Amino acid sequence: MSPTTNSYFSPEDVIVMRGALNKWCLEKRVDIKSPDAQFAATAAIGLFQSGHNTSEKLLVALREHKGL
Repeated sequence: MSPTTNSYFSPEDVIVMRGALNKWCLEKRVDIKSPDAQFAATAAIGLFQSGHNTSEKLLVALREHKGL
């Protein structure tokens, strides 16, 4: 079962994740609609669920993620 199954996010959670993803994409010069951004979005969801629940913490975690 994937970590996103049966997960519910508040609108505020989505704003936090989208903000961090937008900043990550700008830094990496990645189009938000690209497969790389989709992979980063999946990683962001997992990182958010593991406790990186502010935009700043999530962005740091995305920067340090080995697969990105």
